[in-house]
Amino acid sequence: MTNTDTEISKTVPASVAMLRVIESWGVNHIYGYPGGSFNSTMHALDLEKDNIDYIQIRHEQVGALAAAADAKLTGKIAVCFGSAGPGATNLLTGLYDAKEDHAPVLALIGQVPSTNMNYNYFQEFVENPMFADVAVYNRLVMTPESLPYVIDKAIREAYKHNGVAVVVIPNDFGYVQIPDVPYTSHSNTDNKVVVGPLATDEEVDQFLAMVKEAKRPVFHVGRGIKNGGDKLVELSKKLQIPIVMTGLAKGLIPDSYEGNLGTANRAASKAADEIMAVSDLVITIGADFPFANLVYRTHEFKFIQIDNDRAQFGRHHFLDLGIWSDATAFVEKAIERSEKVEESPYFKAAVADMANWKEYLDYLTNRNAEPLEFEAVYKEINRIAEPNAVFSIDVGDNIINSFRHLNITPKNKWVISALFASMGSGVPGAIAGQLSYPDRQVFNISGDGAFSMVMQDLITEKKYKLPIINVVTSNASLNFIKSEQDDIPMDYSGIYIEDQDFAMIAQAMGVESITVRSPKELPAAFDKALEVTKAGRPFLIDAKITDKRSIPVEDLLLKIEDGKLVETVSKNYDASPSTQTAAGYKEYTVREFLDRYDGQNLKPLPELFEEYGVEL
Repeated sequence: MTNTDTEISKTVPASVAMLRVIESWGVNHIYGYPGGSFNSTMHALDLEKDNIDYIQIRHEQVGALAAAADAKLTGKIAVCFGSAGPGATNLLTGLYDAKEDHAPVLALIGQVPSTNMNYNYFQEFVENPMFADVAVYNRLVMTPESLPYVIDKAIREAYKHNGVAVVVIPNDFGYVQIPDVPYTSHSNTDNKVVVGPLATDEEVDQFLAMVKEAKRPVFHVGRGIKNGGDKLVELSKKLQIPIVMTGLAKGLIPDSYEGNLGTANRAASKAADEIMAVSDLVITIGADFPFANLVYRTHEFKFIQIDNDRAQFGRHHFLDLGIWSDATAFVEKAIERSEKVEESPYFKAAVADMANWKEYLDYLTNRNAEPLEFEAVYKEINRIAEPNAVFSIDVGDNIINSFRHLNITPKNKWVISALFASMGSGVPGAIAGQLSYPDRQVFNISGDGAFSMVMQDLITEKKYKLPIINVVTSNASLNFIKSEQDDIPMDYSGIYIEDQDFAMIAQAMGVESITVRSPKELPAAFDKALEVTKAGRPFLIDAKITDKRSIPVEDLLLKIEDGKLVETVSKNYDASPSTQTAAGYKEYTVREFLDRYDGQNLKPLPELFEEYGVEL
């Protein structure tokens, strides 16, 4: 008998062979909740427990959201599972989150034994069609022998397309003994750094010519810039072009850079929205911007798009120039081929606008407002956060507030449900962050509406001794939606939620906690959070804040009339029937609007343009 014959004569359960393929790709934990249709894989997880950790979450949606967050934080394939029927359907929200944010995730789906398929068996249904839209690879395993191969192929497709791969597994297949041979195709060649397309000299020169013709250019940069933030700062200074970021680019461009105007649209700075509104040349670099129809359609401008994915060209705006290129490589070539321009009054005005905005944020952060407001909570998070902390930020007002008030640098890792915007992503993201970065400090920042959707998985934090600092900003209101209803001619509907004692709920799960109602109570609460988490245990702070609306800078409108810049407030602002009088809805001046949000020291952009002598 040959050595090959001896190897083939050895057998292994198909489900174990499958897990060994997953392990070969560097996966060390997998999220899921057991079910009868998944028992063969549960058995394999027990047999392979020394090589891969099973993380028992309490809802499949949490498992899928955690896997999506894992993939977004690490860039590596992450794995979740659900049993047949409701276990499978519960995964969909998290899988769509992964799809929309281009995260490689493998979802294993239980199915009834093959001998019971097509007999209307308990919990049996045709599962693959349900995943057809969310998945880049969607297969039903047909034989036990093919199970590890299909899994290996699924992982490759998830990486290739930065998306979701779904594999449905009849339960009986996992128990079948199959040849114990290497099924994985993973090797060191998969670890190569992918070199993106490069811009030509002619393309960069065309870009520079358009910049030279423009009076008010702006960079709109996305996460495609990756580690090239410092290079973009260099180009910004050299060409006197301010930078506006998409949300996912936060932290990639230093907040300390004077030309960084922050993010645009609603989760925005005043400076970013104002400069975007007056630009005559928008240069997007590695940006996927789902709010383009709101921000890009306000006025005419020339549009340059630099992206490493040709399918993105023209997605958000018609092109004047498209450059298929890696973002950082393009910036480096632009630095090389450009000449330094003189200081620009327009650039100075943009910088002054952002400096004025930062002064405003600093004022809000450092006042001791009673009752408690959200800015004071962020001050404490920034105080105790370590330089390389991981932040999981749930959907709602905390995204706006984090973009404005949370200190994030390239040393940090942070995750949100960006394009799909799924409430309840905070806890799963923090669980993923702590498992993938066990030596880092991890925060979950959630509103009460989002947190209450997944708070059962605090017990997951406790079970696995995950020292996560959970900060719940609690105001008994779905405040993000409440703010939207402020600007619609309707009475508030469905936005007030019953208040809960989250600290007591946490304590019932064995998680230490505290409730805070006043700014003076915050330092001690966060110090306690540090003490407990450094001892290796999770902690929860229930911060009872007001439901005030932070300044909606998206309601500021700008246009050029008769050679002058004119700024007004949207007529939709504050359109609630509660504000209506016999004379109709109140129309606000810009000064009245700013002052309503304690912005007495905020300067309108026309005033800054006049101060710096900007020619329109």
